[in-house]
Parts: sequence; C-alpha cells; structure tokens
Amino acid sequence: MKNKTEIMKSVNGVASKTVMKLKKHSPEILVVAGIAGTVVSAVLACKATTKVAEILDETKGTLDTIHEGMETGAINGQEYTTEDGKKDTVVVYAQTGMKLAKLYAPAIILGTLSITSILASNNILRKCNVALGAAYAAIDKSFKEYRGRVIERFGEQVDTELKYGIKAKKFEEIEVDPETGKEKKVKKTVMVADPNLQSDYAVYFDSKSRNYETNPDYNRMFLKAQQAFANDKLQTRGHLFLNEVLDDLDLPRTPAGQIVGWTKDGPDGYVNFRIVEVERETEDGRHEPALLLDFNVEGNIWEKM
Repeated sequence: MKNKTEIMKSVNGVASKTVMKLKKHSPEILVVAGIAGTVVSAVLACKATTKVAEILDETKGTLDTIHEGMETGAINGQEYTTEDGKKDTVVVYAQTGMKLAKLYAPAIILGTLSITSILASNNILRKCNVALGAAYAAIDKSFKEYRGRVIERFGEQVDTELKYGIKAKKFEEIEVDPETGKEKKVKKTVMVADPNLQSDYAVYFDSKSRNYETNPDYNRMFLKAQQAFANDKLQTRGHLFLNEVLDDLDLPRTPAGQIVGWTKDGPDGYVNFRIVEVERETEDGRHEPALLLDFNVEGNIWEKM
C-alpha cells in the first residue's frame, strides 16, 4: 500500500511539472503549431485544387443536359419543362457548392485553427508583458522609496557608496620626490567603485565603446554632447528608450533598456546622464579614474506608448 502511495505521488509530481512546463512554453508551442498548421493547410488546399476540375466538368455536363432538355422539352423520353430546368439548375449549383466546400473543408478548418493558435499565443504573451510591467513598476517604486529613506537617514554620500559598491581600498603607488628625484612607495586610501557594476540603468563609459578615449576631458565633452542630442530627440519625438541612448554611446544594450526611458511629459521631462567620476580597480591591482553614467530614467514607458 505504501509503495502504491509513493508511486501515485511520483506520478502526480511528474504530471504537475509537465503541466507547468507546457504552460510556461505555451506561446512557443502555439506559434510552432500555428505555423506548421498553416503550411499543412496550404498543402491540403493545393491538393484539393487538383480535384476541382473534375467537379466542374461533372457540373458542366449536368448543366448541358438540363439546357438541352429545356430546349427540346424532354430528357430520356420524359417531358421536361423550363420550370423543371430552373429548379434542377439551382439544385446542381447547390450540390457543386457543397462538393467544393467538402473538398476544401480540411484546409479551411486547419487554417482557421492555425490562425487561432497564433492569435492565442500573441494574447498570452501580451498578458505576460502586462503582468511583468506591473511587477516591474511595483519593484521600481519600492526601490526608489527605499533609497529615499536611506538618503533621509544617512545622506546622499552613503547612498552613493552603497549604490555603486564604493569601498575604501589601500594601494601602493610609486611617487617621485620633487626635491631629491628619488622614487618611493606611498600607500594611498582610495574610494573605489565596484568594477562589475550590476545595474539595469547605470553603466561605465569605457573601452567597450568605440567613442572612448584615454583623454578624460574629451570623454566628458563627448558625453555632454550626447546628452544634449538625447534631449533633442526626446523633445522632438516625445519619448526615448534607454537602449537608444546606449546605441548612440556605442555601449551594450540592457534587458531593462527595452522598456525604460523618458517621456517629454514625464516627472523630469529631460535626459540626464548624471556623470559620476569614480575610481575603478584594474586587473593588475592598480586603480584608474572612470566615468559612471547613472541615467535618470523615469521607469517603464512602454505602457505609455
């Protein structure tokens, strides 16, 4: 009895996981089924078309017989009136229509089901996107409120350090004594930002971009120009996605950048790169200045489109 119960639990568990996987991948399954069904329905329609000529020839032969009977007044030695011919003509057309409908029915039914499958997939994805957008908005609101409380209690400096993972680190550097000209090692404490920044909005402007130069003044000038350009696009179009700005900077796109951005009538109504000059630790254990861009995106603007 115990083994039977365990087997039933195992079967129920497998069935439950299978159902969940089917639900999760239902949009892909429906799209594939819809495409496959459309192709098969087209093949069936082509195959049915080859038989249309046979039906039409049969219909033509029957109509010729009716017309001949109407002209001669008899068919097979029996009296045949014009009224009989009109009634039989209607019957022949109706029968021909039924034959054609029956011939194309499999293709039409399968094609309808295929289109329905694709539309159902789109509907599921649309509902998922709405749910994800609502979830994102709730998380974004909660995070902003949390940051507000941190700033209120500890100040903006602490908030900046926590947000970008800025920590105090000690480095040894070689300096030249201006009086003696001798080199000496000097220990320095530098506030270094996390090199592997994990953020959907903030990014480092560095060698990943073809527009990056070793000259910091040039980089700041370039970023200010791109910020002005982004604001011009926002004012002209009324909206701007984060990924569009990243494209202009030649930086990698982000998943969130597809839905977050700015609107002309948003809370800020303008684009601010919020350039933060930080120090970043290099692979060889040194530190170097870096430019961090913390965009002032207003949140999910996809739902406003």
